[in-house]
Amino acid sequence: MRTDSSPGSLPAREHLPAAAAGTPVLDVVIPVYNEEKDLGPCVLRLHEHLSRTFPYAFRITVADNASTDGTPRVAARLAADLAAVSSVRLEQKGRGRALGAVWSASDAPVLAYMDVDLSTDLNALLPLVAPLISGHSDLAIGSRLARSSRVVRGAKREFISRGYNLILRGSLQARFSDAQCGFKAIRRDVARVLLPLVEDTGWFFDTEMLVLAERAGCRIHEVPVDWVDDPDSTVHLVRTATDDLKGVWRVGRALATGSLPLDRLVRPFGDDPRDRDLTGVPQGLARQLVGFCVVGALSTLFYLLLYSGFRHFAGSQLANALALLVSAVANTAANRRLTFGVRGRGGAVRHQAQGLVVFGIGLALTSGSLAALSAATADPDHSTELAVLIAANLAATVLRFLLFRAWVFPDTAPAAPTAPAAPAAPAAPTAVAAPVSVRPADTDPRDAR
Repeated sequence: MRTDSSPGSLPAREHLPAAAAGTPVLDVVIPVYNEEKDLGPCVLRLHEHLSRTFPYAFRITVADNASTDGTPRVAARLAADLAAVSSVRLEQKGRGRALGAVWSASDAPVLAYMDVDLSTDLNALLPLVAPLISGHSDLAIGSRLARSSRVVRGAKREFISRGYNLILRGSLQARFSDAQCGFKAIRRDVARVLLPLVEDTGWFFDTEMLVLAERAGCRIHEVPVDWVDDPDSTVHLVRTATDDLKGVWRVGRALATGSLPLDRLVRPFGDDPRDRDLTGVPQGLARQLVGFCVVGALSTLFYLLLYSGFRHFAGSQLANALALLVSAVANTAANRRLTFGVRGRGGAVRHQAQGLVVFGIGLALTSGSLAALSAATADPDHSTELAVLIAANLAATVLRFLLFRAWVFPDTAPAAPTAPAAPAAPAAPTAVAAPVSVRPADTDPRDAR
């Protein structure tokens, strides 16, 4: 996983300015490998559709992935016959490599791609890119799994697609519905920030891009599509699925260890309502409360199970201390990562030490409750002990959250708008707006990376 610094901050969402006559607003990339039979009809059909329905200037770029048949000749002929068509030749295979190279070199503010089989109804193309042109969204994807989509495909592909998206939701917490549909678009200013972080060069490329974009706070627009499966598709399902699962593992591990610099992809202040510094409103409080409650509920269950186990060979006070100590370490680690979003190993030991201080307060509350119960009843039964401990833990939980938020994991976000940082605020839009040179069709786009 690449962990080098990103080219700049994510840009503010703005409506694209009116382009000069002839300047393409949309660049549709068609990655191909040995598609001499389908390439011509695909490009002609797409060109006719865009000429008839798309209200802006456009370009169609054929990205040849080291084809060994007549695909390069077909692409060159189409580029010679149609002014809005260009072709790029790459000497290495990989759909992700082709998309990354062409998108990095393109001068169009909106970048898209679609598969050469045109399985997706082209009427969805304008709804796909419109939110990007208006500035509403950063990326857009076609979804075959949306409620209003109409899809015709075999049971095997249906099972694989739905299973893969369930894996993404379960392992990477992805919220987009369809990662594999070959019908996606992205704003160029967002692409130039995200692409350097995407490592995969094959079929997992766009899934990785979507996961990183979502984690970085980008808005992903989904368009229900009409989609008909291509029975002659040359995609190797087993190999592709295996490579995708390897990609899921790699990205998941990078996210879990905090090795991705997603925290540097910060939008200009005020672009996202969640970024606004409102007086008297702690940032992220609602999300932190939800996370803390979930972690707390699981920790309480874990604590009670430990207490019940330790109680078989130890007294109530020792069992309570052991159970609380073990669960407190797990609770601090879980809250550090899930509730307060602290990633990496930096400060982990200090956080655990502070967490143990908070644990001492909880121990005092729960031990005091047990002592009071023993003073009131000579031989309390086990269920009464558990009820008293639950009540004491609820009181300790409120205090624990306040101490975690104010002392162990203090919110450092308000430090951002300091005096030295103020002059640097316009730097992000300046970097995003830097002109990108227009490369001729015969230039190797890999030089742009």
